[in-house]
Amino acid sequence: MHSIGTVSLWAGFFTLVIAVLAMDIFLLGRKKAHRVTVREAACWTSVWIGCALIFNLVMYWYLYQTHGSAIAHQKSLEFLTGYLIEESLSFDNMFVILMIFKYFCVPDQYQRRVLLYGVLGAVILRFTMIFSGLWLVDQFHWLIYVFGAFLLFTGLKLFFVSEENKELGETHLSGWLQRHVRFTEKFHAEKFFVRKNQLLYATPLFLVLILVEFSDFIFAFDSIPAIFAITRDPFIVFTSNIFAILGLRSIYFLLANLAHHFHLLKYGIALVLVFIGGKMLAGYWFEIPTVLTLCVVAAILLTTIILSLLRKR
Repeated sequence: MHSIGTVSLWAGFFTLVIAVLAMDIFLLGRKKAHRVTVREAACWTSVWIGCALIFNLVMYWYLYQTHGSAIAHQKSLEFLTGYLIEESLSFDNMFVILMIFKYFCVPDQYQRRVLLYGVLGAVILRFTMIFSGLWLVDQFHWLIYVFGAFLLFTGLKLFFVSEENKELGETHLSGWLQRHVRFTEKFHAEKFFVRKNQLLYATPLFLVLILVEFSDFIFAFDSIPAIFAITRDPFIVFTSNIFAILGLRSIYFLLANLAHHFHLLKYGIALVLVFIGGKMLAGYWFEIPTVLTLCVVAAILLTTIILSLLRKR
């Protein structure tokens, strides 16, 4: 697998991510359990989006110096397109997380801790799935068409699935866990485990964390193949994916109270999946330019967001 990822680029990426995560954890961690305000969420959303754009600019400058303008333009555009696609597909995951929190009546002040550990777990999960997926595509190129057909089917299915008839999808997992693990009946602040009568009990917050991680695992089957339609450079795939995942937590708190205003976004996400799936299948005959992909995806998302705001449910 050919990649532009050098030791310097990988080191720069991990340094930036670890620094911002540490600032997030230690600065906000001092406040202990608290409800994340819209202002706080907006600030951190801006921080993560800004980090992604700054990283892209630094990568462009580095590639311009070492590989020339053509490679710099191509890779920075691939990163930006991949980031936009992964961020948009993460919105569907965000609505499922919102359903999980409502279903288990998780207090607002405890949600931040669940999402923090959920994001850290998602980073490890995505690393494994991305590099194993890239290896499989590199060894068996025909899998790219299987991924394309899967995304096309998933996108079409979204048009016909009623939100009212959706289930959490994790009910079987939830039932199995509750039958095999000792759980307390109530939340115990932000704790995932407590001791009672010298026995270790998991709290409902731990169950919620498992379901959040499982939902990310399910949605990764859509989002990871989607970026393979843009690039199969491991560095671009991983970095754009991780920046999108890291920004998901703050975007969740920003939009959680506004979710009902974006009722048409589901159809925008479905169109994105259909377009990306079609792009992967059409790749056998012709390649759709990355810049055109970026414009189409941005136009779809912007249109559905505007129509959602203009049209009442």
